[in-house]
Amino acid sequence: MSNNSPTRRAAIGWAIGFALLIGAFIAVVAVLDGTVYSANGFISSYFDALNRHDATTARELPGVAAPNGTATNLLTDDALGTISRIHLVHDAVNSHGVHTVTYSYLLGKTAGTSDFEVKQTGAFLGIFPQWRFSTSPLATVAVSVLHDPRFRVNGTDVVTTAKKGAAASYVVFAPGLYTFDHESAYLVATPVNVPVVDPGSVTPVQVDVQANATFAKDVRTELDQYFTTCTTQKVLMPTSCPFGKSFNNRVVSTPVWKIAKDPAITIIPDGTTGNWLVPTTTGQAHLTVKVQSLYDGTVTTYDRDVPFAISYSIVIGADNHLTITELN
Repeated sequence: MSNNSPTRRAAIGWAIGFALLIGAFIAVVAVLDGTVYSANGFISSYFDALNRHDATTARELPGVAAPNGTATNLLTDDALGTISRIHLVHDAVNSHGVHTVTYSYLLGKTAGTSDFEVKQTGAFLGIFPQWRFSTSPLATVAVSVLHDPRFRVNGTDVVTTAKKGAAASYVVFAPGLYTFDHESAYLVATPVNVPVVDPGSVTPVQVDVQANATFAKDVRTELDQYFTTCTTQKVLMPTSCPFGKSFNNRVVSTPVWKIAKDPAITIIPDGTTGNWLVPTTTGQAHLTVKVQSLYDGTVTTYDRDVPFAISYSIVIGADNHLTITELN
């Protein structure tokens, strides 16, 4: 039979094709092992989950673990920030097989780099490496909230369980840009942008909650109504009111009150969470009344401003109802 028979040529063709297929498969495996299934590919999948605001996928990656006793309610889709310009810097492995993978990125306008430690745990089908964080990529923010227990992180509402002025610890994904603030009917806190870069780090954050303009406006409105009610009382000493006037002589006309100068209203924390204070401030009421001298019987008109001082404690109710109590 000729060496060039069709059967022999077909066998050679199949052998070459199989060899090429095996070579291509080996090349594909090599590419996948160097990219998708590499140490840096594992970290890239973590970044991808963070960028997609997919907290569940990020939490389910092997080795992602929160410290005991630390709140995890910020490990959510809504609490994740935006990361951009993500680039692999280098991947170094030590004698124990632990890879330190460094990535650079932008958090808002802030450039940062983070190191992640991962180790191979096996191989899928004996070919594709599997990885695990040897150090969890989570970090901690220690948040102290002044004057109110409520705050927000990237728009996510949180209520601290810490006592007055103390810090409560919350686990967050690293890296990430987290904006802490407060915004409610009567209160506001200036936003604080906190870039969290290093896995395992602890970053202190303070949220300073203060009265907003609406709070002062509504207190002003309630006090104006209160003062108006006081001025309708046709007596020298209006009941439950901050102003009044007494005379040693005889009053011979109906007293007429009006507010000559409104007290300035500022609202400050009073030192107890949830309670607020209008510190002592002064105003002037105007009194017009005729007075007869007990000595010679002459009648004069008292037409003057009467100074007064006020101070109030304010509590914001659950329905944003204001309870205003005068301080003596």
